[in-house]
Amino acid sequence: MANLLEKEDKRSKYCGLFRDEDIGTRVCVMGWVQRARDLGSLIFIDLRDRTGIVQLAFDDGTDRDVFDTAFTVRAEYVLCAKGTVRLRSSINETIPTGRVEIAVDELKILSEAQTPPFEIVENSPVRPELRLKHRYLDLRRPDLQKNIIDRAKIAHITREYFVENGFIEIETPNLIAPTPEGARDYLVPSRLHHGKFYALPQSPQIYKQLLMLSGFDRYMQIARCFRDEDLRADRQPEFTQIDLEMSFITQDDIIAVVEGYLKRLFKEFKGMDIELPLQRMTYAEAMDRFGSDKPDLRFGFELKNLSDVLKNCQFKVFSGALENGGSVRGININGGAKFSRKEIDGLAEFCKTFKAKGMAWYKIAEDGNVSSSYAKFLTYEENKAICDALEMKNGDLALIIADRNKVVFDTLGALRREIAGRLGLVNPNEYKLLWITEFPLLEYSEEDGRYYAKHHPFTMPMAEDIPLLETEPEKVRSIAYDIVINGTEAGGGSIRIHDRDIQNMMFKALGFTQEEANAKFGFLLEAFRYGTPPHGGLAFGLDRLVALLLGLDDIRDVIAFPKVQNASELMTKCPTATDEQALRDLGIAVTDYEE
Repeated sequence: MANLLEKEDKRSKYCGLFRDEDIGTRVCVMGWVQRARDLGSLIFIDLRDRTGIVQLAFDDGTDRDVFDTAFTVRAEYVLCAKGTVRLRSSINETIPTGRVEIAVDELKILSEAQTPPFEIVENSPVRPELRLKHRYLDLRRPDLQKNIIDRAKIAHITREYFVENGFIEIETPNLIAPTPEGARDYLVPSRLHHGKFYALPQSPQIYKQLLMLSGFDRYMQIARCFRDEDLRADRQPEFTQIDLEMSFITQDDIIAVVEGYLKRLFKEFKGMDIELPLQRMTYAEAMDRFGSDKPDLRFGFELKNLSDVLKNCQFKVFSGALENGGSVRGININGGAKFSRKEIDGLAEFCKTFKAKGMAWYKIAEDGNVSSSYAKFLTYEENKAICDALEMKNGDLALIIADRNKVVFDTLGALRREIAGRLGLVNPNEYKLLWITEFPLLEYSEEDGRYYAKHHPFTMPMAEDIPLLETEPEKVRSIAYDIVINGTEAGGGSIRIHDRDIQNMMFKALGFTQEEANAKFGFLLEAFRYGTPPHGGLAFGLDRLVALLLGLDDIRDVIAFPKVQNASELMTKCPTATDEQALRDLGIAVTDYEE
C-alpha cells in the first residue's frame, strides 16, 4: 500500500549530494530505487534522484517493521527514507557518495512499481524504439537526465548574456500566416474561418524584422519552430532556436556579439577559452577547399582542382566531365595506401550515394609501387601533374571525382569526413569554429525551373552585386553568414533587406509577380513605407548546439520528448485520428487515398 507524504516529510538534501561533512546528521531523502540487495541480516538500497545515488542501510539495529518494509522494496519503487548519515564500512570511490550511507529508521513506500521493460542505467543498450515508447522511464537514466539539465544550463547562460548586452526577450506568435518559401509548413485549420489555415512558424523571421521596424533595437527569443520535412539525426519536426535580431548594425557588429556569446558559453559550460576573432572563410573558398559550406577543420584532406592539368587528356571519364562544364577534383589521403582494394571499392560505393558515377584512385605504396584505376589511360606527364597537384608521396592514396560541380563537391566533401572517421582522426574534445560568409543569394531548381532563396527572401544582396539581380541572379552574393562548429552548421543569419525597392527586386528574381508579392508579404512591404532601420540577425539551433557541446551525434538525446524518423511520437502514438465532430467543427472532411 502506497503512503502519502506528511508535513514533517521534508527532503533535507538530494541523494547525490551527501558527503563526509553530513556524518552524524539526521536526514530525509526521497527518490527511486536503483537496486535493492538482500544479504540476509543486511539490506542495502541504492536510492536515486537526478543528482545521483545514496546507499540506504538496514541491519540488526533497524526496527523490525522498517526492516520488513525494506525487504519488500523492488527496483523503481518510490521511497521516503529518514535516518542518520554514517561512514560506510565498505568505501566505494567510484561514486561521489561512496564514503557515506544512511542508517534508516523510518521508511515509507510512496509508490510501488512493476518491473520496467528495461533497466534504468547509463548508456542503455536497449533498442531506441523501446526506450522512446517508455520515454518517461528513459528520462530517469542519469546520462539522459544530465543532457536535459545541461540544456537548461546552456539556455540560462544564453539568456544572461543577451540580457546583459541589451537584448529584450519578446515572444512572437505561434499561429501565423503560411509562408511560400522554405520547408513545408505545419498547417492548423481555423474553426472560426472555415477553409482557412494558420501555419506553425518555421522561424520568427518576419515578426522579428517587424520588431526592428517597431524600434526594439535588440531582440532575442528562445523560440519553438516547426518544419514539416524529412528527419535526420540532427533534425526534428519541432525544434528550438536561439533567435536574435539587431538594428543599426553591420555584419561585423552581429558577428562580434555572437562571438562574445560563444566565448562566454564555452568558458562557463565547457571551461574552455576560444580565441577571438574566429576564422572567416567565404562560401566559394569553403567549397573549393573542402567541398562543403560547413567544413570540419579538425583534419586535412583538402580538395585540389585538377581540371587545368587534365583539360587536354583523352580519358573520357575526365574529359567528358570538363566538356559538360563540370570539374575534376581530388583529395590526397596521407597514409591511405594501407587501404585494401576491397576498402577502396567500398569507398567507391559510398560515393554513389551522392550521385557520383564512380571514383578514380591512385595509390603509391610505401615501397614506391603504384596501382591505379586510371593511370594507364593518361600520359606520364598527366599522371605526374596529378601527383604534383595533390602533393603525393609514398604511402598516399589519391581519390578523384569527375562530374558536375555539385556532385564533385558533395561527394568529396562527404568522402573526406567518412575517411577521417574511419582513420580515427576526429577528436571529440577538440572544437574548430569558423564563419562562412558571402553565400549565394539564390539557388536554381532544375526541377521547378525557378530560383529559390539560399537562406530566405529577406536576405540583403551584397551592394556590388545588386545590379546582377535582374541579369545574372545566380552570381549574386548575399550578406549572409553561418557559424560552423566541427563540420556542423550551429547557426546562421544575414543582414536583411530594409529597402522596399530591393525587396521587390528580390521577389521578382524569385518569380513572384507584384500581385503575388503583395498577397503574401503586403504587410511587410507596407511596413517598409514607414521608416525601416538597417537590421540583421542570426539564429542558433539550440538542440544542435547542445548536442555539439555534449559531443552527441543525435539531437534526440538532448530533447525530452523527441519524434522518430517518420515524425511520430512512439509514447503517445501521435499523430492520431480525431473524431468526426471535431472535423465538422473545423469544416474538414478526411478522404482515404492510396500512397
